[in-house]
Amino acid sequence: MAFVITSTDFAHEGEIPREFTCEGKDFSPQLAWSGAPAGTKSFALIVDDPDAPDPEAPKMVYVHWVLYNLPADSTGLIENISPEALPAGTKEGLNDWNRTGWGGPCPPIGRHRYFFKLYALDVVLDDLGEPTKDRLLAAIEGHELAQTVLMGTYRKQG
Repeated sequence: MAFVITSTDFAHEGEIPREFTCEGKDFSPQLAWSGAPAGTKSFALIVDDPDAPDPEAPKMVYVHWVLYNLPADSTGLIENISPEALPAGTKEGLNDWNRTGWGGPCPPIGRHRYFFKLYALDVVLDDLGEPTKDRLLAAIEGHELAQTVLMGTYRKQG
């Protein structure tokens, strides 16, 4: 069975609905995953936008969500998940708003791509506090069993 991440809220390469963005309620979308390889001890999730600030001239990758130590038996996240509702043991990292939690798409110009990257890890990480994406990636280096990606797009409407 392939390792996959999906959402009932949008299709792979499809448009992320407005309610999950700064123009809507800024809810986190529902996510589901399956097919993790044998030996998976935890998952890490990073959501980022490589098209910032302008897809025609990207200058940075903007980070929207960082989670780690999602338990190996977890199979997804509900829509608009609160920190208290995250699976037991899950830790939150810092996004590029310098806070934890979901920060939805809010592109200043053009249609941006948002990558929901899920990593199956062979370890439960030590408590990293509230790591940035880069710090989390350094911590998981050498521990990745598999990675799967869901990509959605968004262009501001108003």
